[in-house]
Amino acid sequence: MKNHAIRTPLAAGNEFARESAILRHLDVLRPKNLNRSPLLFHRSMMNTEHPSTNAPREREPTEANVRALVEAFYRRVDDDPLLGPIFSRALTGRWDEHLAKMTTFWSSLVLGSKQYRGNVQEAHRPIDDIEPQHFARWLSLFLNTVESRYEPAAAVQFMEPALRIAQSLQLSKFGWDYQIPVEQQELLAALKRQRTGGAPEPRFPERPDAEPFPAKFIGKSADGK
Repeated sequence: MKNHAIRTPLAAGNEFARESAILRHLDVLRPKNLNRSPLLFHRSMMNTEHPSTNAPREREPTEANVRALVEAFYRRVDDDPLLGPIFSRALTGRWDEHLAKMTTFWSSLVLGSKQYRGNVQEAHRPIDDIEPQHFARWLSLFLNTVESRYEPAAAVQFMEPALRIAQSLQLSKFGWDYQIPVEQQELLAALKRQRTGGAPEPRFPERPDAEPFPAKFIGKSADGK
C-alpha cells in the first residue's frame, strides 16, 4: 500500500471543516429542493479527487456492480490523505479479505443475500485514531462514489444505510452524548422522505431518532428471527 504524508492536527481540522462545509451545502438540504431528488447534492460533493466518468449509471444493484462499487470506493479511500493511513494500518496484508467482506456486507444490505455475519461496531472498536473528520470524509467519498454509479432510486438504497451506520459508529465511538452533525441528520431525513414518499409506513422498520442503525440487523429479518 501507499506511503501517506502524516496528517497534523491542524491539517485534520481543516479537512473536517472542508468536509463539514460540503455536507452543509448539499442542495438537498435547501427547503426549495426537499421535494426533488436527493441526488441533486452531487454538484456540491464533487471534488477534483474524483475522476469524472461518462459510463451509464446502474438502474438497480446487482452482485457484480456492488462488487465494482466496493472496489472503486476503497481505491479512493486508499488514495485519500486523511483516510488512507488509517485503513492501510488496519488492513495491511488483508485488503483482499476486506474487499470481499464489504462486498458481502453491502450485498446483504441492498440485495438481501443475508450472507454477512460480522459485527460492524466490534470491527471498528480496535481502531483508536478515528475522529469526527474521518466520518465526514468517509461519507463524502462513499456517497459521491455511489451517486456516480447508480441512478437515484438505486443510490438511495446505499445512502440511507450508510448514514445510519455512520451514526451508529459515531455514537459507539464518541459516546451517547455525542451530537451527530446536523448535516448528516438532515440528509438522512431527506433521503428517508425520498424513499418513503412521505408514506406513514416505510419499508424498513422504524427506530427512535436517537437509536443507531443496528449492527446485527444484517442477515436477520426485521423481527430478529
